[in-house]
Amino acid sequence: MELLSGAFVDRSTIPRRFTCDGENLSPHLQWANAPEGTRSYVLLCDDPDAPSGTWHHWAVYDIPPTQTGLVDGAAQKPGLKQAANDFRKIGYGGPCPPPGHGVHHYHFRLLALSADHLNIRANASCRDVEREARKFTLAEATLVGLYHR
Repeated sequence: MELLSGAFVDRSTIPRRFTCDGENLSPHLQWANAPEGTRSYVLLCDDPDAPSGTWHHWAVYDIPPTQTGLVDGAAQKPGLKQAANDFRKIGYGGPCPPPGHGVHHYHFRLLALSADHLNIRANASCRDVEREARKFTLAEATLVGLYHR
């Protein structure tokens, strides 16, 4: 399975417009080659370089198996099922590392699931979504973007 972005390539800098220093838009993402039996997707984004431990920026769940991507700013549009991030907001919270903390690596991860939907509570956290999704994961693809301030 592959996960790509129209905004940046793997292990390159995430453009400012997709960060807290810009428009804080979710980036364009596309995927292909999901395994047979995929019934839904989960998309996660986290920063393992955060000073307090992994910081969860985004979780989208119950993405239909026929969907092959998300447009720029998809997190701000209605229709996506999104979790509460570590900024304590539902939806996408772009890269926002502490100034002078060095380069942070933002892991966008797409999970192909054998379940149509996840049984999670309203206002679930990104961690809750990942924990439940792991029970049904068939495959995973990762795209890493870099950002520093």
